[in-house]
Amino acid sequence: MSTRYPLSRLAPYGGLGLPLAALGLPLTVFLPPFYSQMPGLNTGIVGILIFAARLFDVITDPLIGTMSDRTPARFGRRRPYIAVGTPILMLAAWFLFVPGERASAAYLLIWSMTAYLGWTLIYLPYTTMGAELSSDYDERTRITAWREGFFVLGTMAAIVLPAGVGKLAGGQAAGLEAIAMFLLVALPVAVGLFLWRVPEPGGAPSHVPWADSVRLLAANQPFRRLVTAYLLNGAANGLPAALFLFFVQSVLGASQATAGIFLAIYFLSAVAGLPVWFRIGRRWSKHRLWCASMAFVAGVFVFTITLSDNTYSYAAYTLICILGGSCLGVDQAAAASIQADVVDEDTAAGGDGRAGLYFGLWGMATKLAFAVALGIAYPVLWLAGFDAGQPNDATALWTLAALYGLLPVVIKIGVIILMWDFPLDRSRHAELQRTIGRRNG
Repeated sequence: MSTRYPLSRLAPYGGLGLPLAALGLPLTVFLPPFYSQMPGLNTGIVGILIFAARLFDVITDPLIGTMSDRTPARFGRRRPYIAVGTPILMLAAWFLFVPGERASAAYLLIWSMTAYLGWTLIYLPYTTMGAELSSDYDERTRITAWREGFFVLGTMAAIVLPAGVGKLAGGQAAGLEAIAMFLLVALPVAVGLFLWRVPEPGGAPSHVPWADSVRLLAANQPFRRLVTAYLLNGAANGLPAALFLFFVQSVLGASQATAGIFLAIYFLSAVAGLPVWFRIGRRWSKHRLWCASMAFVAGVFVFTITLSDNTYSYAAYTLICILGGSCLGVDQAAAASIQADVVDEDTAAGGDGRAGLYFGLWGMATKLAFAVALGIAYPVLWLAGFDAGQPNDATALWTLAALYGLLPVVIKIGVIILMWDFPLDRSRHAELQRTIGRRNG
């Protein structure tokens, strides 16, 4: 259907993204450096452990997506998984963010895997429902924009809480505990509002035989191209996210409080930039808007490799955060909206609403890319002699700068080349909707 959703539903839908984002950023940015400084652990070991946990996370995505597609619709195909995942994520987040003074490698691995499982049980059905709330080309972008806007707000909470509490209580551990406490309160409230106010779109469970499912996937050319782009873009986004604290502290010489200011500027710019980008590209097809945002951020971000520990670099990096951050929201929202359109390609070819499987495969690609990026970056830093919290030589710092600011730009350029002539544009989507309408009518 192409109904324009009212704010009374969009706000509870987007609102669930706030606590999820408040957990997502610390998992990526704050926890690896925190655990790297614990007795018996180092940068290389932590990178390998998180890589292993991410591989487990990769496997769960298509499984949970397929299960939700095939779940009887009596209580909804997506919502029961969100309800089950909530207590799992709350429990894992507490143990992961409040580990005590000595956490072993096994402790980090087990609770990371549990947290990723809880996250997937919530996030995958949540984003899948976003694609199913409307079949309209532009309304899907509006829905995903609301979700990504709340994600940015949640990310801001994840920046302010550890910075403020850590400064008052005197340590990073206190800041991470504050995030855990926030999640324990905010997540059940957001899930409750979501389950109350956001009705699940109707639809019967998928009954496509496995052989036909594989055939449809293989024949879906836009899917193959998009999943490749997701794989590459996930690596490009994951590298600077995972290495942010290392970069600003070791290359720029910034304190953790200053790092929090940089993050706040970056994500505030994302809030401001999202409506600007959508206004600029309101008549474009989504893939061209996505490519334009990636080209802009690549042209800005490449200048990070010129920075060092001086006053000029602080000002330059602030500008990079403003300009680069302005692209974050549209990078996420436009790409997520294209996901939903690609599912229509499958439905028109004979599928029966298997959005969960598709979103699971896209999630798998993104997480696999991040896992590979993290699994390579941390050991490479370790081999280059980089040591978090200690003075590092020129080779270690150059390696860090190249992994943080140069490699992601190269990858983004590859994604632009891949997506520029993407075949599923406005006219193709309208054709798909007519085909689906004839099949259902």
